Amino acid sequence: MSQSRALGRSTAATSATKVRGRGGLLPVLLVAPAVVLLALFTIAPAVYAIFLSFRRMKVGRGLLGGGKPTGVFAGFTNYAATLTDSEFWASLARMLLIAAFGVPMTVILAVVFALCLDAKRARLVGFARLAIFLPYAVPGVVASLLWGFMYLPATSPIGGDVVDYFGNRGIFFSVANVVVWGVVGFNMVILYTAVRSLPKELFEAAELDGASELQIALRVKLPMITPAVAMVALFSVIGALQLFNEPTTLKPLANAISSTWVPLMRVYTDAFVNNSIYEGAATSFILITMTVAATVLVNVASRRITRRQSR
Repeated sequence: MSQSRALGRSTAATSATKVRGRGGLLPVLLVAPAVVLLALFTIAPAVYAIFLSFRRMKVGRGLLGGGKPTGVFAGFTNYAATLTDSEFWASLARMLLIAAFGVPMTVILAVVFALCLDAKRARLVGFARLAIFLPYAVPGVVASLLWGFMYLPATSPIGGDVVDYFGNRGIFFSVANVVVWGVVGFNMVILYTAVRSLPKELFEAAELDGASELQIALRVKLPMITPAVAMVALFSVIGALQLFNEPTTLKPLANAISSTWVPLMRVYTDAFVNNSIYEGAATSFILITMTVAATVLVNVASRRITRRQSR
C-alpha cells in the first residue's frame, strides 16, 4: 500500500515537472519570433551602421593612376565632419523647435481629450473617441499630403491665401501641426485607458465632499495618471527626434524645406543622394545617442515628479 502511494506521488511529481517545463518553454517560443525579427531588422542594422561610421571610401592606385574604391578605417573622421558642419546643427535646431511646440501640445491635447471623454456629462463618447483616434490610423505620408493640399492657397479651406503656411516661419507650424494630429489620438487612448482603470469610489467620495467635475479631473484623476502622462511624453519626445516623413512629404510643396532640413533628412541625403553612406551612418549614430540621452532625462524627470506626488 505504501509502495503504491509512493509510486503515485513520484508519478504526480514527474508530471508536474513536465507541466512546469512546458509552461516555462511556452513563453520562450511565443517571444522568439519577435526577438528574431528585432535582431535581424533593428539590432543587426544598428551594429552594421556603427561599423560603417568608422570607415571611409578610399580609391586605390593602379598602373594607370586609378583603382577600385575600397572601404578603409577612418577613426572619428566622419563624426568630426558631422559635428563641425553648421548645417547639421541648423537642422537639429529646426527639429528641436518643432519638438518644443509639438511635444507639449500633443501631451496637453491628449490629457484634455481623455479627461473630457471620461466626464459624466460627456455624450457620444464612442464617436468622439474614434474621431480623435482616426488621424493616427492614417499613414503619415497620406496625412502630410492631405494637410499639404489644405495649406496650398488654391485649395486651402483654412485661409491659405491669407496665411503663408510654407514660409520660412510658417513652415514650422505646418509641420508641427501634422505631427501633433498624427499622434494625439494614440496618446489619448493610452491616457483614457489609464483614467478608466481608476477606482470610481474616489470620484464619488470627492463628489460627496463638494468637488466639481473640473476639480475632480484636475486634482484627483490627473495626479493619479501621472505615470501614463510621463510615458506619453516619452513617446512624443522619441517621435519628435525621429521626424522625417512629414517634412519630406511637404518638401515638393514648400521651398523653405531643404533636403537637409532635419537631421534624418540629412542622413537620407548623405546615404542615398550624395553616396556618402559612411558619414550618414555617423550622423545616424549621433542621433541615436541623443535619443537615448533624451529618453533617460525624461525618465528621470518623470520619476522625480511621481515621487513628489506620492509624498
